[in-house]
Amino acid sequence: QVQLVESGGGLVQTGDSLRLSCAASGRTFSSYAVGWFHQAPGKEREYVAVINWSGTTTYYTDSAKGRFTISRNNARNTVYLQMNSLKPEDTAVYYCAAGSTIAALTNGAGTYWGQGTQVTVSS
Repeated sequence: QVQLVESGGGLVQTGDSLRLSCAASGRTFSSYAVGWFHQAPGKEREYVAVINWSGTTTYYTDSAKGRFTISRNNARNTVYLQMNSLKPEDTAVYYCAAGSTIAALTNGAGTYWGQGTQVTVSS
């Protein structure tokens, strides 16, 4: 079993930065791929960034690439999402998810999900 808890969200202005954290519990956390997803009001949940079990492979959506960075520290059972140059379009609830593979996560098939953390970017 893996339990995930997100933190680090808040209210910021356009151009500001935030660092989200996903703290995990479970003996097998390091064997899972992990992804960050977001969901805005009236929109479907979609992935933002994913990382494989070892941290050697990452993928980003076009909107996130160049602005966001996903990383993980398996010794601390934590995954991070550094978000720079934030825009109002980034406003959403951000979720952390763990899955068997990167492909499963990008298809929305996460095995474990956190409760979400709110990110609001004002203009």
